[in-house]
Amino acid sequence: MATAGAETNEGYFVIATTRYDTLITGGTVIDGTGAPGARADVGVAEGRIVAVGDLGAATAERAIDASGLVVAPGFIDVHTHDDNLLLTAPEMAPKASQGVTTVIAGNCGVSLAPLVLSERPPPPLDLLGEGYRFPRFAAYVETLEAAPAATNAAFLVGHATLRVGAMDDLDRPADDGEIAAMRAGLGEALDAGAVGLSTGLFYPPARAAPTSEIVALAALLKPAGGLYTTHMRNENSAVIEAIEETLEIGRRADVPVVISHHKVQGKANFGRTRETLALIEAARASQRVALDVYPYIASSTVLMEAPADQAMRVLVTWSEAVPEAAGRDLDDLAADWGLDRTETIARLRPAGAVYFAMDEDDVRRVLGYARAMIGSDGLPHDTRPHPRLWGAFARVLGHYARDVGLFSLAEAVHRMTGLPAAEFGLVDRGAVAPGNWADLTLFDPATIIDRATFADPIRPAAGIVQVLVNGEPIWRDGAATGARPGRVLRRQAA
Repeated sequence: MATAGAETNEGYFVIATTRYDTLITGGTVIDGTGAPGARADVGVAEGRIVAVGDLGAATAERAIDASGLVVAPGFIDVHTHDDNLLLTAPEMAPKASQGVTTVIAGNCGVSLAPLVLSERPPPPLDLLGEGYRFPRFAAYVETLEAAPAATNAAFLVGHATLRVGAMDDLDRPADDGEIAAMRAGLGEALDAGAVGLSTGLFYPPARAAPTSEIVALAALLKPAGGLYTTHMRNENSAVIEAIEETLEIGRRADVPVVISHHKVQGKANFGRTRETLALIEAARASQRVALDVYPYIASSTVLMEAPADQAMRVLVTWSEAVPEAAGRDLDDLAADWGLDRTETIARLRPAGAVYFAMDEDDVRRVLGYARAMIGSDGLPHDTRPHPRLWGAFARVLGHYARDVGLFSLAEAVHRMTGLPAAEFGLVDRGAVAPGNWADLTLFDPATIIDRATFADPIRPAAGIVQVLVNGEPIWRDGAATGARPGRVLRRQAA
């Protein structure tokens, strides 16, 4: 292949060649930088984009007519719990079907490794199922690389996972020996390619951990080029204090911070995203801070009293004790059984739930924040999952960008491609540009929309026409192709 090239009038660079492995013609390229879309062809060879521009004279082994479609970088889901799904359902249909080509797993303090358990994992570790069989993080990575998934994946190491592996009593701060054991596990994982540390300080396994315990672990991140992400201690009345702790951890460890699924919950806190976003934006003057958000007014996690008390409505997503309760309203179950909410929760657990506890104006305010990345926070092992698992990205593009006009389509694409690639240090991803890996999503801007609902949550999005990972189609014509070209991605600091 020739390497000579020239810049076109549209600003795209074309490598001079006449044949590609894949040639995508006639589409509108929204390149992931935030720039408006422009008509261009895209040539792919050996898994990478090698040309973008007018390639009318070229031929290819695989030709794709993208007339009427947007050609965008594959979407990066920065907040997933797909650690086990990558192994058990490697076609990754919930993500491929909505244009996602890379997932960031290990969020909220919960990662599948490094941990071996013979008994049921404590909540919320049970959100990943019962696949805790990897004593070293490298063993998990090696397993996935030996049997790749359809999508790429990058991994965070979960603080709660480290705690469960190092401590015999989670209801207290870790002692020096336990912190040393956790640091050893985190260090091994970073050496094996993990991109950072996540915490879930809201959850019981980590609730007793003081700020100093997190700082002691986060101190390992800077030399490895890693970042710190967190499901904070509080997302309701003490949300400001929780943000301040998060920022302090980032400052003391001198590492980038990502606030997970940013929101405020409970009617008494509606509107407080004005305060939280102002605090985050002010902090950005002196440290790196970003956040992710999903486009719904309901959250989902394990079934607990505290979030249920904040919610206007609670839907059960799964129950080990009462499997037939999945999809039922918690208050309806309580009425059927003649119990109060607390008693009903006790009967259902271990279980999961959807909590309607947010305000639409707050959701839109966070979505509209310029540094907000998109993350599904989907829970693939729930019997009746939150619809965000199958619909988050299409909902942003179809509902909030096209129908509501909250931001442009180009801005929406940037928030799920170029911005997360930069924040997570994923080089050669996140933009339609020569030299980048050919992670590409072709969608119809007129019809793209989420179809998953709370009543019918397992439905693929409409309007996703074709999805390529490293140059190979993984989703086409409404179905997985069976190809599994995904790779484990490592962070490279900006």
